[in-house]
Amino acid sequence: MPNPGLNITLQRESEEPLYRQLIARIREQIDSGDLPPGRRLPASRNLARRLGISRISVVNAYSELRAAGYLSARAGRGTFVARERIAAPEASAESPQRSPRQDRRRAAAIRDMMRLARKPGVIDFSSGSPPSEFFPVSYLQDALNQVIDRDGAAALSYEAAEGYLPLRSAVRDYVRAIGIQCRLDDVLITGGAQQAIDLVLQSLLSPGDTLVTADPTYLGVMDIAQARRVHIHGIPIDDDGIRIDTLENIIGDLRPRLIYVMPSYQNPTGHLMPMHRRRQLARLAARHGIPVLEDEVYREFRFEGEELPPLKALDDSGVVIHTNAFTKVLLPGIRIGYLIAGEAYNERLSRVKQAADISTSGLHQRAIHLLLERGVLAQQLERNRIELRRRRVAALAAAQRYFPAGSKWFSPQGGLYLWVELPEGGPSAAETFIAALQRDAAFAIGGLFYSGDGGGHAMRLNFGIHRPAAIEEGFGRIGAAWRALAAEVGGLEAGVVL
Repeated sequence: MPNPGLNITLQRESEEPLYRQLIARIREQIDSGDLPPGRRLPASRNLARRLGISRISVVNAYSELRAAGYLSARAGRGTFVARERIAAPEASAESPQRSPRQDRRRAAAIRDMMRLARKPGVIDFSSGSPPSEFFPVSYLQDALNQVIDRDGAAALSYEAAEGYLPLRSAVRDYVRAIGIQCRLDDVLITGGAQQAIDLVLQSLLSPGDTLVTADPTYLGVMDIAQARRVHIHGIPIDDDGIRIDTLENIIGDLRPRLIYVMPSYQNPTGHLMPMHRRRQLARLAARHGIPVLEDEVYREFRFEGEELPPLKALDDSGVVIHTNAFTKVLLPGIRIGYLIAGEAYNERLSRVKQAADISTSGLHQRAIHLLLERGVLAQQLERNRIELRRRRVAALAAAQRYFPAGSKWFSPQGGLYLWVELPEGGPSAAETFIAALQRDAAFAIGGLFYSGDGGGHAMRLNFGIHRPAAIEEGFGRIGAAWRALAAEVGGLEAGVVL
């Protein structure tokens, strides 16, 4: 179909990258009315051929214009000028956070790109889970059969909202071993850590309240905050995690109702909060009487360095709420986690839990308890740590070999992730993502994890999900994609560290 009005001339001698020129030309024609709402644009392959540029440039341009609301994509039909565009407000210097509408548009656009990573043949580092070969499937099958043989219909009935009593007792004993002194009544079994976070937000916050967290942070907590109409404010991080000086200023200015942190091998950066920073955070929260939700789902994935106590073990005033789950360690599909709160929060959390789902699966709770009794958790952790350490070594070597000069990363002591910041002067992470997909590789785009506008050149790579050979191949494809883009947009430094 012809496209009257689409008249694009690119200046190849210009310092402005070709895909940026393409974005500007299309926007100008939309704003002027030359491209009216509903007009279909050429397929990316056809436009690239017509302009004599790579298809990657056109895909990047279309993606950014969709994210900005200029274009819309219709499955199986093509790309069109949006019929209604709502301009996103500019962020002020005082409030760098994105507006809710802007946040939804940006998240939707990025998630659309992430879905592309699931096509067959892609070496995908975007996942947030351990590899499936880590899961003790045969042990679980045996435990489920034994629970049904032992407990019969009782295993399929509703449990108490607080959870299966023997499992709660086992959790209490487990957390006592890492320094958390708690009673049985302080243990609440949940449908994974995600539900635990949601229960805390529902119990302690009202719509319009402020939650503070690190920036970048876990995507799930931002999703929950948005769903609960809670304002989320990101605090910058340094090598030790969330910055206490900035946090203290924000507490004075905004009076947040909750602080969310992931002290051990944070998602997405992999940072480990050191002991002095943990003490500072616990003291600050106690002084201001602000509850802290610590998410420790990666705690058990430590493969070097000293084991540090959780924040809850340093909590003398009862302001810290501790959550963890058996999902990352054992079986992601078996949604069993727990909250360790205190007398100030127990009753509210239990009421909200009962209203949410009556109770967590009794069969799964009993099976997890049996696996704990048999020592499967401890055995599984040791195997996982050995293999994760091996994969981390492979990831660091491959990053050094294939990623562009000027990239930054550090060696995590645990967890699943390598956080890489690409050179600021080169292609962005979103652009690299599209280019990498053309080479059958994918990663999580760093900007997805920011409450504000950061992370434009950051990538989160789950090195735990693949064996060393796949890590080598996948990192090589990502590096090659960046270099091809950098060369295309004007001779930027595209070298690698050999």
